[in-house]
Amino acid sequence: MKHIPHIIILAAAAAISGSCSDKAKIILETTEAHNGELSETVTATGTLESVTQVDVGTQVTGIISALYADFNSEVKKGELLAELEKTVLQSEVQSAEASVASAKATYEYNLINYNRDKALYDRQLISQYEFQTSEKDLEVSRLAYDKAKADKVRAAKNLNYAEIYSPIDGIVISREVEVGQTVVSNMNVANLYTIADLDHMQVVADVDEADIGQVKVGQKATFSVDAYPDQTFEGNVTQVRLSPTTESNVVTYEVIISAQNPEHKLIPGLTANITIYTLSESGLILPARAFNFEPQSDIEDKKIPQPTGSKDDLKLSDNQRCLWVVNNDRLVPTAVTVGQTNGINTIIISGISDGTVVATGYETISSEPSRNAQRSPFTPQPPGANKKKGGTK
Repeated sequence: MKHIPHIIILAAAAAISGSCSDKAKIILETTEAHNGELSETVTATGTLESVTQVDVGTQVTGIISALYADFNSEVKKGELLAELEKTVLQSEVQSAEASVASAKATYEYNLINYNRDKALYDRQLISQYEFQTSEKDLEVSRLAYDKAKADKVRAAKNLNYAEIYSPIDGIVISREVEVGQTVVSNMNVANLYTIADLDHMQVVADVDEADIGQVKVGQKATFSVDAYPDQTFEGNVTQVRLSPTTESNVVTYEVIISAQNPEHKLIPGLTANITIYTLSESGLILPARAFNFEPQSDIEDKKIPQPTGSKDDLKLSDNQRCLWVVNNDRLVPTAVTVGQTNGINTIIISGISDGTVVATGYETISSEPSRNAQRSPFTPQPPGANKKKGGTK
């Protein structure tokens, strides 16, 4: 019984030595340069609004006598939208015209008196006081005449304000008044309509402070809205606003993304999920790990390509890197000019062509023990190994 442990140890050692008799296999990992697109993105959320939105109001007080546009009405620039009751405004124009006529008559009368008194004064037939009085009356009547004409212009303008026209091409998204309602113009203009140009929309996106440094004007962006989940809309970054917004210790910056909206699917207020392409370039692409490959010359397997030359033989400039190209079972150091990278893939500007095979690393594959190798009777058996096929104890 004392010899049994030695037998177990010897058998186990034999099993281990048998499993390690097969040597591990080393292979060279390679990849092919191929044409593709390199991209890097920043995601954010935002709200849609129209680029041009105008509140249309009236600058005069009056009663709404007619409305010619309603919610969702498409209007053109210069189109009549509403009218105010004009009776009072027309009477103000008539009163202003009468004042002009009266002031004009007074001015012309005083002008005649002035000319007469000036001639008499030059001949020393009237006193200086009488002449100065005549001169003063003429100046006062001239100023009254100018004021009357200005009042007439204002009254006529106010009458024109009784007709409200659309200042832009767009769609009515809000109507604030009803027929018969009195609108009062005080310091602020009384709003009647809100008109938005839905052909040109923009997204006000909130970009996190960690990503704002990558966002630049002119970058491409795509976004989706819940109203059309299966459709993607395109736009471009037109503005990066420098004023920060802090909420719950999270700092964000507003980024404006313009978007065309010919079908008017996008409407103000929709929430957009935005993807901004901070890096987008097409060209020859290779994995970034290919630049970290270093060949090994002490590998005994003759099937593994061996290096020819040295990286030190290349005179690399600032924008050049070294790749090891597989050529006729040899590893050849090659200088390439690199472009943009996203940390995973890199654009190759020149140095190699499409389809060039490049080494990226070595991989060691362990050989599995032979399935037919004799198992030691003292090693643990898998469950059910002692059961005979098709039988039970």
